[in-house]
Amino acid sequence: MMPRWLWWVPFGVVTLCCALFWFRMGWIAAFTTETDVINTYAARYLEDRAHDEIGQGAKPTDCVAYPGKTHGIWIVVSCGPSHFDARRHYEYYVNRFGGLEFSSSPLSEGVAPGSGASRPKI
Repeated sequence: MMPRWLWWVPFGVVTLCCALFWFRMGWIAAFTTETDVINTYAARYLEDRAHDEIGQGAKPTDCVAYPGKTHGIWIVVSCGPSHFDARRHYEYYVNRFGGLEFSSSPLSEGVAPGSGASRPKI
């Protein structure tokens, strides 16, 4: 017969794993700053412009950020030339953990992460 305490080991392991996961999520939320997110998606903007073969003249200072207005969107990073040009304008909708929720670009309107057209970053 198995010792009674051995029946509780799987429960303890699952509880410990859940606690570590939520600690990690809290750590990320507490220490991910707006600057980190803006810099990350500004670099992604340069990569996306180069990938779309319209990278000439792109620079990280083309990006601005503003608070998200929809549920689950913390920051929207909008990148493009100072005079709006729909052919070279990119937007990245970022959640509180720095993850990409949704993005739009001139060549792929409304790309969702995991669809094959979007590369996750943070």
